[in-house]
Parts: sequence; structure tokens; C-alpha cells
Amino acid sequence: MDSSTSASHSPQPWWQFGHVWLVLSGPAIVVVAGFVTLYLAMSGADPVVDQNYYQKGIEINRTLEGAPESLAPAMQARNHAATGVKPPVAQPKP
Repeated sequence: MDSSTSASHSPQPWWQFGHVWLVLSGPAIVVVAGFVTLYLAMSGADPVVDQNYYQKGIEINRTLEGAPESLAPAMQARNHAATGVKPPVAQPKP
């Protein structure tokens, strides 16, 4: 190898190689996305759970217990999906 050709070819700085920027851009994007997520989490207020949530849940259960015939279509569909047998159609009451 000729020493004159190797001396004229000086190495390039690291920032002039494209693959270096490709490798560094991944973690940089993740860090920026992390700060954006932190900002979104800290800037918006979370909705407060109702202080009387237990009592409201009991009231919902009472309303569901009162009318089982209103759940009949859902139960028929659930049973049809589980067994594959179509339930008989109930005749309307006169």
C-alpha cells in the first residue's frame, strides 16, 4: 500500500455518517415521546370517582334484580352462542 494515498485520506468525523444518526434517532425519539407522555399525564386532571360509589352500585344491582324478563334476550343469545341450539321463541302474552 502506498503511504501517500493513506495520508491524504483523513478520517471523517462521526456525525457525517448516516448510520450513526439512524442508530441514535431511535432512543432520541423514545425520550421525546416519554416527555410528551409525561406532559399529557400531568396537564390533564383525572375525573374523580363519585364519593358515594358503593351506594350507587347497590342501586344499580337493585334495578337489575327487579326485571329479569328484560334480560331474557341477552340470556337467549348467550345460551345460543354457547350451545349452538336455538331456543324456542316465546309467544307474546295476550
